[in-house]
Amino acid sequence: MISIDRDSPTREDVRRLLDEHLADMFATSPAESVHALDHSALSAPSITFWTAREEGVLLGCGALKILDSAPGTPLQGEIKSMRTTATARGRGVAALMLGHILDDARARNMERVCLETGTEDYFAPARRLYARHGFTECAPFAGYVLDPNSVFMELRL
Repeated sequence: MISIDRDSPTREDVRRLLDEHLADMFATSPAESVHALDHSALSAPSITFWTAREEGVLLGCGALKILDSAPGTPLQGEIKSMRTTATARGRGVAALMLGHILDDARARNMERVCLETGTEDYFAPARRLYARHGFTECAPFAGYVLDPNSVFMELRL
């Protein structure tokens, strides 16, 4: 059975997965278009980080970053570092993680959840996953700028 729990991005097996994730991001996108976070940045207080595991074996990870907003404005979040291990791909782990992150965002009464992903074919499965869960394209948010290598998406909760 797959379980999703809060975890540390500095845990050894997680660090390896995040290092692989960053390497793939830099291999598929120009450096100025890579917005993935390393394990240190994912340890920030504004970020909640989870892993999916089966019998202790890491299957994937994902995070929710609380976006800065003016006092009195609705809370918003950004999905970061969604990644599935190569051996777990095709098993629905990403959909489970996404559902878990969205449930957490709803429990926090977030107004919307946003994300940035790539335009390259490499990112097509991710874009399809997000679209299947109701995400639509939106304008850049939270300091991002228009970039031909980025797709910005949001889901109003």
